[in-house]
Amino acid sequence: MLNIGCHLSASKGYKAMGKEALKIGANTFQFFTRNPRGGKAKEIDPKDVEALLEIARENEFATMLAHAPYTLNACSADESIRKFALEVMEDDIKRMEYLPNNLYNFHPGSHVKQGVEVGIKYITDMLNAVLKPEQTTTVLLETMAGKGTEVGRSFQELKQILDGVNLSEKMGVCLDTCHVYDAGYDIVNHLDDVLEEFDEIIGLDKLRSIHLNDSKNPFESHKDRHEKIGEGSLGKEAIIRVINHPKLYTLPFFLETPNELSGYAEEIKILREAYEY
Repeated sequence: MLNIGCHLSASKGYKAMGKEALKIGANTFQFFTRNPRGGKAKEIDPKDVEALLEIARENEFATMLAHAPYTLNACSADESIRKFALEVMEDDIKRMEYLPNNLYNFHPGSHVKQGVEVGIKYITDMLNAVLKPEQTTTVLLETMAGKGTEVGRSFQELKQILDGVNLSEKMGVCLDTCHVYDAGYDIVNHLDDVLEEFDEIIGLDKLRSIHLNDSKNPFESHKDRHEKIGEGSLGKEAIIRVINHPKLYTLPFFLETPNELSGYAEEIKILREAYEY
């Protein structure tokens, strides 16, 4: 079965997200742990979480993915912003234990002209402070498009971060199809080569999820603007090759395309029909 879902709003609660996922033909989903622009997280209702876990068990959901707020910048030049990032991630990882054995994804951040090496040092310092041996959550670095001073625009930069983390077994990577294409990895014409490079540098065992997005911009544009499946520069056929690739097909795929629920339902339907396994 194709393990696919989309980004759902957590504002109505965990059980509601599970029901919405089923309604659109999904068997997993992604959600923000709190307001994507930051702020205090909503208090968790254990009964609401248990209701979602029951839905997930009954419907054989794949691994679910929580997304850190966009304001989390672990390598900012501003110490107070770095402190906020650490506190948010530490709290989020604790909260994720209500949903054991799932995934937590974050953007590595922007070094703001301090240099990549400084940025990577700040990121690894934060991860070494917040990761705990007892946690069941795997924390994922997201591949980035490389706009501005973003860290994570190359597999090499992600590898440097992973190498600096003491509890490396708690870490993985989320590959965003729009981001890597915008960053200069040609997954349209050379998907096998890109995956081989990823394997050589990071290791495919670290690839734990995929953000499935088309791109509004051309190859190597470093822009990061998502498009609906088949309406961007990647195209539907390239996306279908991704979900059917023998090294990728078992992973959970998460749509972040500019859609309402009905649009996500249609994309999920199209991709399920194109899935070959």
